Formats: sequence, structure tokens, C-alpha cells
Amino acid sequence: MKTIDGDLIKLALDGNFDVIIHGCNCYCTMGAGIAKGIKTEFPEAFKADVSTEKGVKEKLGTYSSATVLRNGHEITIVNAYTQHHWRGKGVKADYEAIEKVFALIKHSFSGKRIGYPLIGAGLAGGDWEIISNIISTQLAGENHTLVKFAP
Repeated sequence: MKTIDGDLIKLALDGNFDVIIHGCNCYCTMGAGIAKGIKTEFPEAFKADVSTEKGVKEKLGTYSSATVLRNGHEITIVNAYTQHHWRGKGVKADYEAIEKVFALIKHSFSGKRIGYPLIGAGLAGGDWEIISNIISTQLAGENHTLVKFAP
């Protein structure tokens, strides 16, 4: 896993990634964290999210996506369903869902330049060491980059 500091959305808009992934809950909110920025910059991704059934646990480990053209670059935004809800304290990241969705992502986007933030380790409270091992295993052999937010 490559790691860089920066703004994932800006880097995608500048053409650095073909696919960006962010963790979502299953309630179609996209109201905080990087999801809020994605909702603003890529309303198509939010539209894809709200086209799924709200609140169902069966979404865990799946994704919705939208492919957009911005600044002459085609970007696919992946809404990865890695947590069921966002309320309360404690760990909301679902490690099994993260494993399943990254296996799907490898299958769907192999050969693409993939970028993502600290999925599941921010507002979802997950352990980044566990999550990064899952992502590294599932995306083995792919061109994927962790973007640690730095404005």
C-alpha cells in the first residue's frame, strides 16, 4: 500500500486516480467526514447511494458507484458499505464487510489507479492496522494508495 498526504477529492479531480473509494453506512446519509465532501463534489455518487435500499444490513460488503467526467478525467466514485449505521460510540466499522467489498473492488477495478482515505478508521472507529491489512490483502498486485488527509 502506497501512502501519501493530501486531499483525495482534489487528487482525483487532478487526474491522479481512476477510482476513489470511501466507506459508507447503510442509511444513505453521506453527512460527515469525507463522504460529505464527496456528496458535494460528486452528487452523482450520492444519487447512486440513495438509489439503494436505506438501512438494510444486506448492503454490508457491497458498494454503489458513479462514474463521472471532471476536468477531462473519468473518475469512478465507490460508496463502499463498510458499516451499518453511524450512531453512538464504539467501533462501527465491520471488518468482514470491508474484506468483502475490497474483494469486489479488486474484481471490478483491477488495473485501475485506486485511492482511498483511512476507511473505517475515522468516524467508524475501526482499527487501522486491521483494516490496512485487509485492504493490502484484498488489493494485492493492484495500484492502490492510501491518502491521509492534509489540506
